[in-house]
Amino acid sequence: QVQLVESGGGLVQAGGSLRLSCAASGSIFSINAMGWYRQAPGKQRELVACITRVGTTNYADSVEGRFTISRDNAKNTVYLQMNSLKAEDTAVYYCGADPRPRLTNFGSWGQGTQVTVSS
Repeated sequence: QVQLVESGGGLVQAGGSLRLSCAASGSIFSINAMGWYRQAPGKQRELVACITRVGTTNYADSVEGRFTISRDNAKNTVYLQMNSLKAEDTAVYYCGADPRPRLTNFGSWGQGTQVTVSS
């Protein structure tokens, strides 16, 4: 099993920046993809960004050019640098890890961290 612990959420003004971190522990050898989903109140869960073990990335159109996902395999940690934040980025952000080259419902998930962007 993989355990994931997120950090870095908070309150920020529109146009500001935040960096989320997610540290994995446990069966880390099984991890391929790591990344982030988000869910805002009353909305469906949305894939934000994902990165594979070899560095292949994938972003939602809504964050392309503003968010950057990166990964330190030595530290088993994935980061999400969020710049030019908008009110519509407000959501709970969940870190995920999966043995597949993409995040699926069959992977492991963190508890979530709240990101609130004030306009």
